[in-house]
Amino acid sequence: MINKDFKSVRELVKAFPSEQVCIEHLEQLRWGGNVVSPFDETSKVYKCAGNKYKCKNTGKYFNVRTATLFDNTKIELQTWFVAIYLLTGHKKGISSLQLAKDLNVTQKTAWFMAQRIRNCFGIDASDNEDGKLGGGGQIVEVDETYVGGKMKNMTHKKRKAIGAAGANNNKHMVMGYLVRGGALKLQHVATKTVFENVLNNVSSDSVLLTDMSNSYNNAGKYFAAHETVDHGKKEYVREQTIHTNSIEGVFSMFDRMVIGTYHYLSGKHMQKYANELSFRYNTRTSTECERFNLMLTNCTNRLTYNTLIAK
Repeated sequence: MINKDFKSVRELVKAFPSEQVCIEHLEQLRWGGNVVSPFDETSKVYKCAGNKYKCKNTGKYFNVRTATLFDNTKIELQTWFVAIYLLTGHKKGISSLQLAKDLNVTQKTAWFMAQRIRNCFGIDASDNEDGKLGGGGQIVEVDETYVGGKMKNMTHKKRKAIGAAGANNNKHMVMGYLVRGGALKLQHVATKTVFENVLNNVSSDSVLLTDMSNSYNNAGKYFAAHETVDHGKKEYVREQTIHTNSIEGVFSMFDRMVIGTYHYLSGKHMQKYANELSFRYNTRTSTECERFNLMLTNCTNRLTYNTLIAK
């Protein structure tokens, strides 16, 4: 089943014409022919009718949807597969309203489906055991951006509510770590933890490239090398390789995604949207089919509706 290939929504539907074909493909990706109980990985598993299985140790029944993003949903897998294809393939994302029209479901259902899918985008892009990017003298560009509306565009009531805490109180910082020519990681962080997050996400055996922000002043003590560019003096590239243009290009895509498609992102869900862009960027050289299957192999992160809407 994994050998299926497709380059468009039309070909995707032809590749998965029925629920049974979808189930068999998902089973092959998730278990590779060796079914594992989600309740006890060491347990023997019995095959039952209707694509169900029984865990011997716990006595519980399960199927390939159990403990995945498809768990406890009445929507057929073919519809889910189309939603995954659209969300992973659109360069600037797809709104829940448009997704609802494409899938012929309600906007509320489409939003929940999209958030469940985004919850599975947080795939570790690092090749290092400690999960950090870079290492081995690789160049890692680091920068940050702020997401949030401008005070001048807000109603008087909102400006008054925010005014006491400062104009930037409604903005959220997203930090970006990009290995030159390699993996990207975006992270929603608190402003005061900027450099701490750099240390936690970038290998010390890396060449760090940043702007002149005070947050990175002491970076040279912790990394193999630290180079900066002074944007305040209109310096953007030095010696051809010293620049942060790549990570700034990523933030340009992130801004287009927010402004052009989603319009507003709450701090609660900010990391999911950051992971969405990171996933698409890190699979930029993959085929549509490879990106789709990679997403399915990471589908075991389940998100319930109550958890999603909880304050």
